[in-house]
Amino acid sequence: METDPHLLFDQWLTNAVAEEPNDPNAMALATAGADGRPSVRMVLLKGHDPRGFVFYTNLDSRKGGELAANPHAALLFHWKSLRRQIRIEGAIEPVSPEEADAYFASRGRDSQLGAWASEQSRPLDARTTFEARYEEMRARFDGAAVPRPPRWSGFRVLPERIEFWNDRAHRLHERRLFVKDGAGWSEGLLYP
Repeated sequence: METDPHLLFDQWLTNAVAEEPNDPNAMALATAGADGRPSVRMVLLKGHDPRGFVFYTNLDSRKGGELAANPHAALLFHWKSLRRQIRIEGAIEPVSPEEADAYFASRGRDSQLGAWASEQSRPLDARTTFEARYEEMRARFDGAAVPRPPRWSGFRVLPERIEFWNDRAHRLHERRLFVKDGAGWSEGLLYP
């Protein structure tokens, strides 16, 4: 059995990419504001390495505000068709401007323009208002590269706990927990 949680994550994600029918990199992101009230939403994993797990967002969004107030998060990957899930908990840090620029440049042009047009998580009076803003951005950047908006960047979840869950018959599931221990990891099993 693999004893490095990052290598095990790579194996499970590779399997999900091959087998999961939709968005194998989709993960639930749980945050909490300064008041401690939790919220959760689906986002896409856009990078991972031994430092952590990266996603991008509008910094003025609800999640951006919650992460600014309480710099901790939890992630959940659930691959129903594979009967597996991975839970990750830890502090967050912003990605570097260079990382954010590089990822933003890799996005499709419509997604780039949408990032400029959207005031993510803010009230919207009508869909036509957003569509008009999108068209304004399309005209503004016509014939030019679309730069990353200043309010758009990414976060890295720095894992402190990683749990791998395998479904088993009769709800006798297998749960392996890795906990950050200095420069390494300690490993144990949890009752289902």
